[in-house]
Amino acid sequence: MFDSPMSVSAYEVLRVTVDVDDEALRRAYRARLRETHPDTGGDAALFVQVQRAWELVGTPEARAAYDRGRGTSSAEWGAGPAASAPSRPADTRPRARSHGQPGGWRRERYLSLIREWVGRGVDLADPYDPALVRSAPPEIRHILADALAEEETARLVSELGMGYTVWHDVFADRDGRDPEQKIDHLVLGPSGLYAMLSEDFGGPVGIRRGEISGANVIGSPVTQLVSRARVVARAAGVRFSGAIVVLPDDAVLDAITDLGKVRGTPVALVTRSALTTLLRRGIPGAREVGGTELFDIRTRLQQRVRHV
Repeated sequence: MFDSPMSVSAYEVLRVTVDVDDEALRRAYRARLRETHPDTGGDAALFVQVQRAWELVGTPEARAAYDRGRGTSSAEWGAGPAASAPSRPADTRPRARSHGQPGGWRRERYLSLIREWVGRGVDLADPYDPALVRSAPPEIRHILADALAEEETARLVSELGMGYTVWHDVFADRDGRDPEQKIDHLVLGPSGLYAMLSEDFGGPVGIRRGEISGANVIGSPVTQLVSRARVVARAAGVRFSGAIVVLPDDAVLDAITDLGKVRGTPVALVTRSALTTLLRRGIPGAREVGGTELFDIRTRLQQRVRHV
């Protein structure tokens, strides 16, 4: 929960300073539990966040490990999806077909903005230095966090196998020129064709009238995703089975949240750990795709999709 450029530290969640003594830390934890407990009118997602923060710093051993490890994510933030994965035996299983560069546009945007923010003429040795990133304005940190989210989604989707095809960073405006109006991922498989948004708001979010709400949520992410999917659908002559917003595991309480239909499109929120399960089984009410139709949709998208 605390390795995102957008997320706050365990100490900030508990509202204490990093040099707080153990007894004061314990009192702060109990106070935050009472404040956020759902039975007393608190926010359930924040309640879970407080508990997870305590798991990280609640014992001298855990706290020492957390303090040693905090702020050492520079290599991971700057590595990209392939290099950031931990060392493991080679996986020779067939991967999903993939087109485009996940997180590529947002990484370029982040690098441009962080250099502009630091100032011209300054030697920026490591644009992913944790101290630098965490001192940057929220809007810059959010761009990097979303790039990392897109890369992680791409890694998860790739593990679904060769029955799936994914297009990353797809233009979704009528003129095909505005990268701000993009869809992070289009995923096609037996369960359907989905437009997907990978997001990281840096903390818990809620749902209000079918839309995502929260302190760092700007605009209407769900509505925007559905609108962009309609643009791609018209251009390619295809029908989407649904839309999916992928969030970090600690952003929502439920692994899968069915939002119903938005402008006629079934929409679901899903945590990263439940994404492959949802894509295999499909969103409730979504139209499955099979047989020759799957190949027809893939061909149409391959001919029409333009990458940012």
